[in-house]
Amino acid sequence: MKKILFPILMLFIAQGLYAQLNQTEGSKKLSLVNYAINHLYVDTVTESRIVEAGIRAMLEELDPHSAYLTAEEVQESNEELNGNFDGVGIQFMMQKDTCYVIQTIAGGPCEKVGILAGDRIIFINDTVVAGVKMTANDIKKRLRGLRGTTVDVLVKRSGQQGLLPFRITRDQIPVHSVDAAYMVAKNTGYVKLSRFAATTFDEFVEAIVPMIRLNRMKNLIIDLQGNGGGYLSAAVGLCNMLLDEGNLIVYTQGRTSPRQEERSGEKGVFRDGKLVILVDEYSASASEILSGAVQDWDRGVIVGRRTFGKGLVQRPLQMPDGSMLRLTVAHYYTPTGRSIQRPYVKGNNNAYRNDIVERYKRGEMISADSIHFMDSLKYTTLKNHRTVFGGGGIMPDCFIPLDTTNFSPYHRNIVAKGIMPQLAAEYSEKNKNEILSQYRREQNFVDEYQVSDSLMLQLVNLATKEGVEYKADEYELSKDLMSLQMKALIARDLYEQSSYYKVINTEANEALKRALEIIANDEEYNTLLGNDAKK
Repeated sequence: MKKILFPILMLFIAQGLYAQLNQTEGSKKLSLVNYAINHLYVDTVTESRIVEAGIRAMLEELDPHSAYLTAEEVQESNEELNGNFDGVGIQFMMQKDTCYVIQTIAGGPCEKVGILAGDRIIFINDTVVAGVKMTANDIKKRLRGLRGTTVDVLVKRSGQQGLLPFRITRDQIPVHSVDAAYMVAKNTGYVKLSRFAATTFDEFVEAIVPMIRLNRMKNLIIDLQGNGGGYLSAAVGLCNMLLDEGNLIVYTQGRTSPRQEERSGEKGVFRDGKLVILVDEYSASASEILSGAVQDWDRGVIVGRRTFGKGLVQRPLQMPDGSMLRLTVAHYYTPTGRSIQRPYVKGNNNAYRNDIVERYKRGEMISADSIHFMDSLKYTTLKNHRTVFGGGGIMPDCFIPLDTTNFSPYHRNIVAKGIMPQLAAEYSEKNKNEILSQYRREQNFVDEYQVSDSLMLQLVNLATKEGVEYKADEYELSKDLMSLQMKALIARDLYEQSSYYKVINTEANEALKRALEIIANDEEYNTLLGNDAKK
């Protein structure tokens, strides 16, 4: 036995010495610093925390999307894309001792109260959680709790003065990709996608096949507004349903990563008929892969505002302790060769995170004329040879300005306190039998139900009780929008998740209204795509 073990031991020693000899100067320096801290530093240190801090600091010098996740963060990230769990409904990441909200889960508690991607959580209940070296697990423990209990948070939002208060009621978090799927007009289907997860492809097929077979769906609107992305494979799967066989969907390429292509396969359930995709400034990653491929092949019209601009590929590198390094290894490119990644300065991630605020200040959310692209970013679509642009997101074919006419600080504070979902739930429970006896069919409720003045008065009184000062002029400005949102919340409580969108979309989805106009007008649809209008 000793004769067998000795050569093996010598082999391991030789491999270790070889690795030491072939270390770069930087690697040697890191090893020496780590050794010095562990053996010479005046106080006791936890090596794992020192190493994690070093990893995060190194990644800060790279790009905005390379990230380090602890074992707990890895588990949470997987849960959010693969199943149901209890919590407040956000994806978050720790960056420089600050909890950044990556995305809210549609239908979850945080989404209901109005927390947005990019918000920074500063307080949880009465505890400061920013700048105090809390781990993601520390944050998660404070946010999670028994279903039905509440947690108060204060968040810092770019462009807003001070901290914004939110009260979140914990609940089971639904992890579905398709939030709504229904016939929005004669022969026209509508599908709202909140993310690109493991189940997205199956959910999408299950949503549109019945509309094709039972409702004779000939046109399709895919709503990707607010969709922060997810799995590349899910975006490729959806493209396969929409594009002709053999079409290039996306390719990736990096310094050490050779070009890899994804192409559409043989079968696709919706390769004919009019197609419109809705996007906004929060549509990112996989959303941009789908909308970019559709635009490049002149397959459909993109409606909305310029997308987020996330075109970097992260490779997950699992560590022995369950933690993970998500290292950027390549860029995404659309079929025409466009990079959808917006510019960034290495080591200056704050400017990158504030880009959407800067877009708003420049007027980009209001007017397409404020958006300027260099000639070097021009590309030509593959069938109709239209001009499209790269260098930062997908620029839509039809621009929709951000509508802020009904928004007010009073409305924002009511939303932030979670008052409307709370009142809607109480009202629905109390009046469920009466409402359902009068509106047996969901569509009747959508078409005919009106939120009463007495319910709006209850909303005002509850808001006052919760510390939201009543302001008559701001209330009148936002009254119609708040009434619509109350109706949508009641519909969701009484019928199903998609009922919320059936109500909201009737008045508060300007991109959808425009999409329906484009679909109804053959000449405009063909003009936007560069088709011969006579076809």
